[in-house]
Amino acid sequence: MKTRHPVAVQRAAFLFCRVGITALLWIAFLFDAVWALWLTFGILALSALLGIDRAPMIVLYTNTLGRFLPSVSETLDRSAMRFAHTLGALWSAACLLLISAFPATPIGWRLLLLLAIVKTISACGYCPASKLYLCATGGCCPLSRRLFGEKQ
Repeated sequence: MKTRHPVAVQRAAFLFCRVGITALLWIAFLFDAVWALWLTFGILALSALLGIDRAPMIVLYTNTLGRFLPSVSETLDRSAMRFAHTLGALWSAACLLLISAFPATPIGWRLLLLLAIVKTISACGYCPASKLYLCATGGCCPLSRRLFGEKQ
C-alpha cells in the first residue's frame, strides 16, 4: 500500500498508542470511568490536531521507553491517521455528550462499548477508520480509484 503523506514513527510507539487508547476505552466502559473517556477524547483530539508524529502517546513513548528500547520505524499515512484520530475524537465526544445528557439511559455507554470494540480491532492493526479514509480518497480498490479518477 502506497502512502500519499508518509510519516515515520517508532513501531513500538505506534503500538503503545493503539493499545493505550484501547485500554482507556475499556477502563471507561467497564468501570463507568468518565475521566478515562475524557482523557481518551483529549488524546485523540490532540493527535488529530498535531499529527501522528507529534501525537501525545507517540511523543510520550518516544521520549521515555523509546530512548532505551528503540524499535524499527513504521511508515504511516499522515492524512489517514489524522482522519482516524478525528473520527475517534468525535465518536468519544458523542459518547461523552450522550452520557452527560441522558444519564438515566444506557445509550452513551452502548456507544462507548461499540467504540471500544472498534478500537480493539484497530489496536490489532486493522484500523477501519484509516481504511475508510483510503477508500474514500480512491486508494483501496479499482472501483474507488475509478470513481475518484485516480489512475491505477
